[in-house]
Amino acid sequence: MQLFPVNQPHNILPFDGVVIDYGTIIPPALSKKYFTNLFNEIPWTNDEAVIYGKHYITKRKVAWYGDAPFSYSYSGNTRKALKWTNDLIEIKQLIENTCKTSFNSCLLNLYHNGQEGMAWHSDDEKTLLKNGAIASFSLGATRKFMFKHKTTKETIGTILTNGSLLLMMGSTQSNWLHSLPKTTKVTSPRINLTFRTIVE
Repeated sequence: MQLFPVNQPHNILPFDGVVIDYGTIIPPALSKKYFTNLFNEIPWTNDEAVIYGKHYITKRKVAWYGDAPFSYSYSGNTRKALKWTNDLIEIKQLIENTCKTSFNSCLLNLYHNGQEGMAWHSDDEKTLLKNGAIASFSLGATRKFMFKHKTTKETIGTILTNGSLLLMMGSTQSNWLHSLPKTTKVTSPRINLTFRTIVE
């Protein structure tokens, strides 16, 4: 049974947060254009993390952009924001117009296939605006995205398709973890753009 009409924005969390699923917001041709340009033109680098004192280099690649050369530190790694590209400016304006929210930075993730994912975590670093909105825009392969409540351990899943938008708001980061599970069923790449607000 479908509870929501196609592409009608709705909150997928039952309590303690707001995650608005906008569904697909741009046509396939535009999604393909943005994916191709970003895949080929962004200076992707392998992500790094320090976990329990051990240094890891991930297969997943990332890039960090912003209105200014903001520093962003997570998992023991610090990055300086690059200047927006023309495509990123277009996408940023699209996301801001859709969400009615402004952002000053974006972390881009490149997952080459389903064997690359993201473990449970919250985007709650001190440099991010507390309880600020985070917009997640997807290009490329369809992937499952999961939320887990920090106290009750209840899980909620959704599907992120090519050209789709998910907006995390309010107390979501304080109360919920999220992850991108690995899967052997996905063999093509996905680019994820997470627009956020840095506070310095």
